Amino acid sequence: MSDPLSDVVRLLHPRAVFANVISGKGHWAVRYAEYGQPGFCIVLEGSALLTVDGHAPIAIRAGDFVLLPATPPFTLSSVAPAPPVFEFIDPRIVPGGQGERRHGDPEGPPDMRSLGGAFLFDTADAGLLVSLLPAVVHVRGASRLLRLVEMVGEEYREQKPGNDYMLSRLVEMLLVEAMRWTTAGSAPPGLLRGLGDERLAVALKRIHARIDHPWTVGELANAAALSRSTFFDRFTRTVGVPPMEYLLAWRMEIAKGLLRRDGLRVAQVAERVGYGSTSTFSVAFSRHVGAPPSRYAHG
Repeated sequence: MSDPLSDVVRLLHPRAVFANVISGKGHWAVRYAEYGQPGFCIVLEGSALLTVDGHAPIAIRAGDFVLLPATPPFTLSSVAPAPPVFEFIDPRIVPGGQGERRHGDPEGPPDMRSLGGAFLFDTADAGLLVSLLPAVVHVRGASRLLRLVEMVGEEYREQKPGNDYMLSRLVEMLLVEAMRWTTAGSAPPGLLRGLGDERLAVALKRIHARIDHPWTVGELANAAALSRSTFFDRFTRTVGVPPMEYLLAWRMEIAKGLLRRDGLRVAQVAERVGYGSTSTFSVAFSRHVGAPPSRYAHG
């Protein structure tokens, strides 16, 4: 049966667009401007304090992974009482691969080293990730994630052949682990929270396995072993939209990828996502996306 989480990751096609090693020693603080796109921080050594606007400060330490799906303004500082912010960074104009950015005392081993960067998605709609995750994802104590963090650190230190490819794949796996971490209930209403409900997960997997099937609420309720009304209410509350609205939205996400990335004809895409009529698909796509499929394909 299809794995919806894998479907989402494949659709997003994530990769690390840039990353820099960030370190600090003594008393220091740096302020980052709003970025608006998904950003991450992997703590390689030591500890620091992360304060994201609108959220309580988070003490982060070696092995932690932080994902900010929309990266609002934030401050990174030493754990001890930090001085007033003395440096401001706009992540939109700071390129990756610039070596280590040191804050505070420039001499001696740092108190904290981290890898900070941002994701770029090959899909046109990175907002899909923002809709799936809470505003701040902080993962700690996950042994699998710790191993991935260690491997990221090794790649940055050793700079072996194939380094860029390895880092992009490792960061992709970190993203998957972060998404898995949120299925237990910390995610906002959406696919991840739905996958944390064992009854709804069955229905969601059916939808993703056969996106072209003419699903009904009754069929999906039977798959989830729930009455039709109970399933409808539970799905709507947990996933955030009614079952048929979710099915439509996912079909349109698949269609966008087939049109723009795979270059299929509109009629082929319509058939792939369960529409017997190209015109019916075109109307549905235009209403959902805001542009007809032919124009979207060449946008």
